[in-house]
Amino acid sequence: MTDPRPAATAEAVAAASAGSYARIVAALIRVTGDWTLAEDSAQEALALALERWPRDGVPASPGGWLMTVARNRATDVLRRASVERRKLQELAELADPAPAGREQVVDDRLRLIFTCCHPALSLEARVALTLRTVCGVPTADIARVFLVSESAMTRRLTRAKAKIADARIPYRVPSGQELAERLPGVLAVLYLLFTRGYDAGGEPAFADEAIRLARLLDRLPPGEPEVSALLALFLFQHSRREARRDADGRLLPLDRQDRRRWDRAAIAEGLEVLGRVRGDGPYALQARIAAHHATAPDAEATDWPAIARWYDRLARLHPSPVIALNRAVAHGYAHGPRAGLALIEQACAGGALDDYPLALAARAGLVARLGDRGHAAALFRRAAARTAVEPERRALLDRADELLA
Repeated sequence: MTDPRPAATAEAVAAASAGSYARIVAALIRVTGDWTLAEDSAQEALALALERWPRDGVPASPGGWLMTVARNRATDVLRRASVERRKLQELAELADPAPAGREQVVDDRLRLIFTCCHPALSLEARVALTLRTVCGVPTADIARVFLVSESAMTRRLTRAKAKIADARIPYRVPSGQELAERLPGVLAVLYLLFTRGYDAGGEPAFADEAIRLARLLDRLPPGEPEVSALLALFLFQHSRREARRDADGRLLPLDRQDRRRWDRAAIAEGLEVLGRVRGDGPYALQARIAAHHATAPDAEATDWPAIARWYDRLARLHPSPVIALNRAVAHGYAHGPRAGLALIEQACAGGALDDYPLALAARAGLVARLGDRGHAAALFRRAAARTAVEPERRALLDRADELLA
């Protein structure tokens, strides 16, 4: 009979890692200023847990146990290096925080987010470093996201951390004007992180991490409206996660999802957060669009004219080919497919959306509503041929088959 303890221990270590890894790394970086030492100490603590917990049992406070082991390992290394007494004293005082120490934990994580997302780093480096250091995602998994080898990603992460050290990038949350200047870059990283988790072929845990980090940022005083708006947007989008696939695992478009499976608690939280937002920044506008979808009782009741108006404002404030495409779809539902097709032609002018599968799929949907089923099916098939994500490809082919059935 198979011993269930190793599997149970592995699950306990994974759970403790998810809840404590970033906190441990952030605290050790704050005290030691050494990213490599912090990560190595946290990793060694996890390895020791896998070795000892099956024999000794899972401790009452797994996170506290990991923090103690990581702290002791870092202390030993620094002692051998003869560092100043101050660092050793701070490490000795570092322990699993009591409820009263919660603000320190939040501050450590926020410092880590802003350091990983410093504008001196490329956007790709910021995302990769956030995934590795803040979210604790294994390097091999990050490499798969960026379509590179694990060794190549290891080198990129090493270079990013070296640049932080060489440029003396401060390990802190900025304030005042500097916070206002740095915040859009941090939000862009979180948006990309969420998208990589929400996309059809993405890793859902990335979306969970983006929501968790957005909640941390939302605690920054004074409240930044675009942070709250981004959190609300994430919650509205994520509320549909369980309804996006049918029983066979195939993707379902929004109008075919079983809305009874939507996460009503997430929608309620999103509405509460959005209610605090004043102004019309790009994330606020996207959150208001998502709120219309989230609160419509069924597809037919969706307030498409209001959504089209929000997209008009978004396109003026933050023009991009993808926003122009979404605006065209909204107008196609609000004012008829011909109006939508005319706007798609404008959005595709200049070649910005050439071979973009979602542009072909959007055109196909509007053509189908005009009654030209053969042309629409051909467009869905062209879209399927241009996507590298298998769930999306299968969904597009299914739409083509339905039109020709």
